Formats: sequence, structure tokens, C-alpha cells
Amino acid sequence: MQTIPRVKDPTAAPVFQRLPFVPGSLFFILLLAGCAADSPSILDPRGPAATSIAELWWLIFGLGTVIFLLVMVALGLALFRRRSSTASETGGSTRNDNRVILWAGIIGPAIVLIVIFALSVRTMAMLSSTTPGAEFVVHVTGHQWWWEVQYPNQAVETANEIHIPVGQPILVRLSTEDVIHNFWIPNLHGKMDMVPGQTNEFWIQADTAGEYWGECAEFCGIQHAKMRFVVVAEPLAEFTAWLDQQRAVPPAPVDALAQRGQQIFLGSACVYCHAVEGTNATGDLGPNLTHLASRRTLAAGVLLNTRGNLAGWLTGPQHIKPGNLMPPTELTGDELQALLAYLDTLE
Repeated sequence: MQTIPRVKDPTAAPVFQRLPFVPGSLFFILLLAGCAADSPSILDPRGPAATSIAELWWLIFGLGTVIFLLVMVALGLALFRRRSSTASETGGSTRNDNRVILWAGIIGPAIVLIVIFALSVRTMAMLSSTTPGAEFVVHVTGHQWWWEVQYPNQAVETANEIHIPVGQPILVRLSTEDVIHNFWIPNLHGKMDMVPGQTNEFWIQADTAGEYWGECAEFCGIQHAKMRFVVVAEPLAEFTAWLDQQRAVPPAPVDALAQRGQQIFLGSACVYCHAVEGTNATGDLGPNLTHLASRRTLAAGVLLNTRGNLAGWLTGPQHIKPGNLMPPTELTGDELQALLAYLDTLE
């Protein structure tokens, strides 16, 4: 039997017209995608540098809005006004058009650009100013794809987590061991490149206690999107206590299962990539694990630091972050539980 093709009804409205809510719904879904509770935002400044950036953004946004409205009004007038056909009126219209071109096309844009340039230079000068005599210095080194964090004056080393005291300027020195990265904490400061062979520095300050997410803002490889870190701003007493805890060497495990896990760890290839103070693990290719159990996240902000997530990371790191340098750990179930018990003691 021959199939008779269906003829499209020319009066039928397209699907997107019959479902007008679909494009709008998709737009608002995309708009709200960045509204997660832990999403960093330059419009939620929590420090003086971020406040200056946000103020500049709002000024430019307001100026752009005014210009947009003026252009729309001018476009409406041009579309709907009646033009006279007499020669005299035509000549007057030409003179008016020339004035519009002069003011709206040359003088007006020049003034706007000068104002924006002046505001930008003022903000850049504020951001580049330094505060001498800072007590706390943080050296952050970018790796594919994690962050090494050192406090040289306090002899503390950690990874993917930066602690700072509230209300105090912190000097951050930035470097990289491989490719170009970019250090960005939207709630606290702007972006700063990390370039091989040189050290860049700038200042951050948090005026409100809390946790602020940072990320790499320069494409650096396949796992660029999974290269995050967290900044923990806390009162000075809590920050000092954290430094003391990080300087301490974890005690030897007393539980039999954890002791077996330590033997498994020290007898594996892990010691060539990771360091644990007080043991023969002195590797420096991966994060220092001395206080792993006290950290909030794993795999550079990809996973919460829970026992289940740690087990998944140990056994299948390439499934979570394909291309990273950590190979899977070949362990039996009993060996994995022993290793997890030992790592839990590294607080």
C-alpha cells in the first residue's frame, strides 16, 4: 500500500509559537543556573577589593542601561516620525541629522569612554596598592589540576584550602609548576594569572567570616573546570588554632586496623607522590596528606571529604577526573578499609 504523505497545514502555528512558554522557561532556567548557594559572584563582595570591582561593574551597568534606553528612544523616533517632503524642511532635517551624528556618534561616545577609562584606572590603582608589613603571607602554586598552599612564615602546607583571618589583608604570592593558571576568588578579589617562571602577587581581605569558593579562570587542560579551592575566613583566634593544628605532626595510629592501613600506605607507591609528616612519605608530585582528614573537600573541590568519596577517589581517580596524574589504587576490600582507617587519623 502506498503511503500518502501528510501535507503540512499552512495555517498551523510552529511548535515554538504554540508553546510560547518553552523559550522563556529555558531562559529562566539558564538564568537561575548560577544561583546555587555556593556559587561565587562578583555581585556579592565580601572584601574591599571585591567591593571596588562590584562598584565599577554597577556604574558601567547603569551607564550602559541609560545609553541603551536613549538609543531605543532615538530609534523609535526615527522609525515613527513623519518626514516633510518640502525642500526647505529637507534641508533643516539634514542639518539636524548632522548634529545628531556629531553629538551621538562622536562627542557622546568619547565622553562615555573617557568616563569609563577614568573609573577603570581608579579601580585598578586601588587593587594594585599594597599594604606593607603584612603578618600573613600565602604562597599558592597551581598544578594540573590542584592547588598547593603554603604559609612560609608559619611552616604550614596544605592543598586546595586557604584559611585567612577576618579583617586582615593577606599577601598572596602566585606561581605555577606547569601551564598558565588563573587565581580567582570572585567574592574577595579579581583575577590574577599564574605564569610559569614568575611570581605574581596581590592582596585579599575578607571582612565577613565564611567560606568563599575560588577557581581557575584560565583554561589549563581537560580538567580545568574541576580545579576549585575554598577560602575559609575566620576570626583570628580560630585561624591561629588552625595554624597550630596544621603544624602538629599526626600521632601514630593506635587502632590495629589503622596501623595496618599505615603499613599499606607506606609500602605502596603513594610515598613517592605524597608527603605525610613523621613518616618516610616525602613525595611532592601530589598534595601533602599530613592533615588530609581535616580538609573540607577532595580532588580540588570536586568531592566533599567523606569516607565514601575518599574510597571512590582512591579506587577510581580517572573516572572522577580523567587525565589527572593519580593512578588507581589496586586494593582488596579489606586493604581499602584499612587504608581509609589510617587516612582518617590524619587530622
